[in-house]
Amino acid sequence: MANHSQPLDEVFLALADPTRREVVRRLGRGPVSVGDLARPFPITLPSFMKHVRALEASGLIRTAKSGRVRTCTLNRERLAVVDDWLAEQRSLWEGRTDRLENFLADPQETS
Repeated sequence: MANHSQPLDEVFLALADPTRREVVRRLGRGPVSVGDLARPFPITLPSFMKHVRALEASGLIRTAKSGRVRTCTLNRERLAVVDDWLAEQRSLWEGRTDRLENFLADPQETS
């Protein structure tokens, strides 16, 4: 099970930080250079690069260097790991609430 959950753990770990969540949110609008991404944050560029590397290591973003400019792009496919997990959880809990609703409607009926 650890192997199955590793990608999900990596993505959630990367998204646990508010700076990284904001970077992902911004990249949802399209590719951006690291310099432009870093500009709104009150941290040094080397500190910001740690966030970029963490997002890249999790697979959430890709970076490409052209000359002196490094551009970040959101890897939307990696977000599917979270979407799949959430869909699984939603289904599980909807089934539980349906059974609870049925029980409350007719407590004499057992399934």
